[in-house]
Amino acid sequence: MINNRSLLIVGGLAAIAWLASNSLYVVDETERAVKLRFGEIIEEDIQPGLHFKVPITQTVRTFDTRLLTLDTDPSRYLTLEQKAVIVDSYVKWQVVNPTQYYEATAGDELMASRLIQPRVDESLRNAFGRLDLQEIIAERRDDLMTGPTEELDTLLRDELGVAIRDIRVKRIDLPEDVSSAVYERMRSEREREAREWRAQGQEEAERIRANADRRRQVLLAQANERAETLRGEGDAEAAAIFAEAYGKDEEFFTFWRSLNAYRDSFASDGNMLVLDPSSDFFQYLKSPTPSAGE
Repeated sequence: MINNRSLLIVGGLAAIAWLASNSLYVVDETERAVKLRFGEIIEEDIQPGLHFKVPITQTVRTFDTRLLTLDTDPSRYLTLEQKAVIVDSYVKWQVVNPTQYYEATAGDELMASRLIQPRVDESLRNAFGRLDLQEIIAERRDDLMTGPTEELDTLLRDELGVAIRDIRVKRIDLPEDVSSAVYERMRSEREREAREWRAQGQEEAERIRANADRRRQVLLAQANERAETLRGEGDAEAAAIFAEAYGKDEEFFTFWRSLNAYRDSFASDGNMLVLDPSSDFFQYLKSPTPSAGE
């Protein structure tokens, strides 16, 4: 009896443990879940925490809702002018609707990647096909991917229940037959820009030089005018002083001017003057104090 009772207790505890382990389940904080009954969804978007289900008849599928990465294969796209570029990119995506995601992919991440990749390829093909090669080279890669990211996010939320968070281009290569033409075009463009900058620089230099010459002429004219004014004022002042001094002693200044005239006339050897000896020029040689009538 005791052994049978012990077996019953052990069996009962095992049944309780089995029931508990198959009735209770935990959804991690990085996951979302759906509850199924014979493959049909009966509870959607189960949040993180401890939950209950009916054993055997009900099952639970959990999905990782963290940011996932799909590294796509390098693809060859044609630009607006029908030139080829080889684009290597990757996609950041995330499950946002567990029910729709399960219905579209059966919860298989590999299946989801297979469905996402062709749509990404088509979106990038369209995006690159709307741009010419020069725009692709010059434009920032983040800006280039804004349109395809928004377009795919809207589309795949409806189709697969996933959000496209970002599409990034790792590199853009040119086929060898295109590279030389592109580099030559880039060099021509840079040479054209350089010529434009040089022309603008020369034009600015000419403008500055002309302005400097004009200012120089103005300053010289103003300086000459000022010099002539000062010279005239100086001459006038000198004449006034001379006249005032001459008026104080006319005889002395007459004598002084005569001496200066003698000095200037006989400054060099061989000077010859043909004058009348009775000329007034020699009056101070005859007498240092000539009479007033002479």
